[in-house]
Amino acid sequence: MTEQNEEHFEVISENRGREAEKKNYKPLNYDLFIEESMIDGQGLFASNDIPKGTDLGISHYKIEKDKMSATELIRTPLGGFINHQPIVREPNKDNEMIEVSGPNCIKVQARPDGAKIEYNLHTRRDIKAGEELTLEYTFYKP
Repeated sequence: MTEQNEEHFEVISENRGREAEKKNYKPLNYDLFIEESMIDGQGLFASNDIPKGTDLGISHYKIEKDKMSATELIRTPLGGFINHQPIVREPNKDNEMIEVSGPNCIKVQARPDGAKIEYNLHTRRDIKAGEELTLEYTFYKP
């Protein structure tokens, strides 16, 4: 091996070390785990109480490769295991439609970055430890 190649491998090794120090990839927030769901298949659950308004991370990406291609939807582990729960509204005594049940999370669209749009999962209300996280699907209907 030449001296130049040895120097190259040293630089690669140093860069990898710096990257590992910066950030370790975590597919799920530390407050979440995947378990069998009473709704469907496996679901996403809270391991600790999570307050209303918490940003749990990126759940989906929408990517437009070019103007001639269909938009591609990519789910992260966060978006891949959350189950659907529709918002149910009924009239109250004043005949106003009010929400009587619904999901405890919502998707919030981040500002587009070129051809990529990120959607973050936020809690709509306080969530108790052991509770399943749910979302009303908007990209498609189950």
